[in-house]
Amino acid sequence: MAKIKIWKNRLTIWCPACKSNHQIDERWTFNGDFEKPTISPSLHLFHKGNEEENIPPYTCHSFIRDGKIQYLDDCTHKLAGKTVPMENIY
Repeated sequence: MAKIKIWKNRLTIWCPACKSNHQIDERWTFNGDFEKPTISPSLHLFHKGNEEENIPPYTCHSFIRDGKIQYLDDCTHKLAGKTVPMENIY
């Protein structure tokens, strides 16, 4: 199964830390491997939060290399500093 897919003309991955998809556009490079993707440079995403839905602001910063997500220490979620295999995306 693929770890990355094309959705609305953008590459999309599932982020288990944010429990949501992250989209990758033309600013990043992709090695073309849908099973063991490598994306450059790092993904550095900010979410402003949503008070109505009780979602606090957060940061997700990671490297995607050879089908693994390396979360950097500046992430504000529980996977900060950890490396995890990418999950299949449907």
